[in-house]
Amino acid sequence: MTIDIHTLGRVDYASTVQAMQDYTATRAPDTPDILWVCEHAPLYTQGLAGKSDHVLAPGDIPVVATNRGGQVTFHGPGQVVAYPMIDLQRAGYFVKEYVYRVEEAVIRTLAHFGVTGHRVGGAPGIYVRLDDPYSHALLPQRPQKRTGTEEAPAPDFEGLGKIAALGIKVSRHCTYHGVALNVAMDLEPYGRINPCGYAGLKTVDLSTIGVHTTWEEAAQVLGQQLSIRLAP
Repeated sequence: MTIDIHTLGRVDYASTVQAMQDYTATRAPDTPDILWVCEHAPLYTQGLAGKSDHVLAPGDIPVVATNRGGQVTFHGPGQVVAYPMIDLQRAGYFVKEYVYRVEEAVIRTLAHFGVTGHRVGGAPGIYVRLDDPYSHALLPQRPQKRTGTEEAPAPDFEGLGKIAALGIKVSRHCTYHGVALNVAMDLEPYGRINPCGYAGLKTVDLSTIGVHTTWEEAAQVLGQQLSIRLAP
């Protein structure tokens, strides 16, 4: 069973978040899971863990407080934003598995364009090697199993650029907010924040690593991958 995909195009951020909250608040056990795929005009969003000092110089770009997890990120034209609204209890998996599946959908989307996406231990989202985005070599920074007493190391972004950011909310076992994949953006606004709370974290998009595609194609591939991977 796949999930219904609604491609919304360019939509207002605040009204989209309100619509997601309304959909989630009024869900019944038989309400269908849906996936909205869209893009937004330029804005910074500050998650629940966000600290105002990570917003360095927003200038004329609005900063919007939001109830997703995570810290500050940027949305703008040329970025595919996907909002899955999934009943996890009905789907039969937990939040950790949900995050893994969303990341996996991004990794498969990048693979469609020949790019290798990577996870970094302790830092949700998907990253690419700056020196060779097509390399399949495993990252030393990848998440690894540890004993119960071992402390996880601090995230290490050496040689990496972040290409997709996650920020989710779960209410009554139901998800909203989601994931943003950078396709062909003006990346300058990322230099005015500490992306996801990390000073100096480099942010990239498909176009800067040599992949030239349309927003529509990237949206279609990511939507399809999310629909497949988030199904029960």
